Amino acid sequence: AGFMAGCGNAEVTNRDLNRMNVEDYVTVGDYADLQVSAAPPEVDAAEWDQLTLAFYSDHVDLENGGVVDRAVAEGDTVNIDYEGKRDGVAFGGGTAAGADLTIGSGRFIDGFEDGLIGVTPGETVELDLAFPEGYDPNPELAGVEVVFTVKVNFIYPSLEEMEDSVVASMGFGELSTVEGLRRYLYDYLMEKARMEHDDKIQDSIMDRLMENSEFEELPEAFLESYRNNIRESLEDMAGRNGVTADTYTNYLYKMSSGEYVELFAEMQARQELLLQAIANREGLAVDDGELEEKLEEFARDGGSSVEELLRRFDREDYRNYFMRVKVMEFLVENVDVTE
Repeated sequence: AGFMAGCGNAEVTNRDLNRMNVEDYVTVGDYADLQVSAAPPEVDAAEWDQLTLAFYSDHVDLENGGVVDRAVAEGDTVNIDYEGKRDGVAFGGGTAAGADLTIGSGRFIDGFEDGLIGVTPGETVELDLAFPEGYDPNPELAGVEVVFTVKVNFIYPSLEEMEDSVVASMGFGELSTVEGLRRYLYDYLMEKARMEHDDKIQDSIMDRLMENSEFEELPEAFLESYRNNIRESLEDMAGRNGVTADTYTNYLYKMSSGEYVELFAEMQARQELLLQAIANREGLAVDDGELEEKLEEFARDGGSSVEELLRRFDREDYRNYFMRVKVMEFLVENVDVTE
């Protein structure tokens, strides 16, 4: 939200950080001997396995890696064709081809999933079943006896059943073995864990700095510029979810949208004043020359142009963003982090 444009008031706004005498509003706490702790980044083995199976299974079909030489077992995910009939007549919603079903998931009525255990791919079985009383999805079927004719097409492989040939068929350059796929996904999850680790360190640093610093009453126009930014961002996010701002914040944060805006506008305004004060003290403020260099680099990395960037946000918005990045990098490098 802090990356959005200010309200344009002639008084100081969030765009004026670089020109404000921020020291009038914040007394920066000691950060020379700041210490924070964070758990070291690591990959969760279960998440690694689940991601591997999901990624691999997206490229599996009957002709390419589907397991067909053993019977279905509890926990297997199978690909099936099925048709449900009531008194010999197919009923609506009871027929599908190429459907995926995990045995034991409870997605289908009692007896359906259990009835596929022990079936070998290529076989067809008939399951005499009954819908439960009070069946909500279709009350007309509540308590009704039906027959499902089910063909098991193939079983999605377990980790131990994965094959190099399937990985090679994915078309991911030199990625051609199960071991290579596993390593690729491990590296992805480790990078994700490192980013989350870095975020936690930065959050901890900011929390400690906020606790150690003192703030004066902030100019109303300055606060209002942050309120406007957060309000616009909040309304946009709520709109994307098809709800009102109040519904959105009550669901996620247990507060009204007005309370949310007031709380986080004050918090963000104080944080950015604090970071600008440290930037001034440590010579980390972004001057005009550096701003132009960073804008060009930012545009190049994003595959756009400076002109396109400036159609979205003001130069001062970008200046504040680059300043925040510089100060946080400085603090991370100089703070004592205990893993």
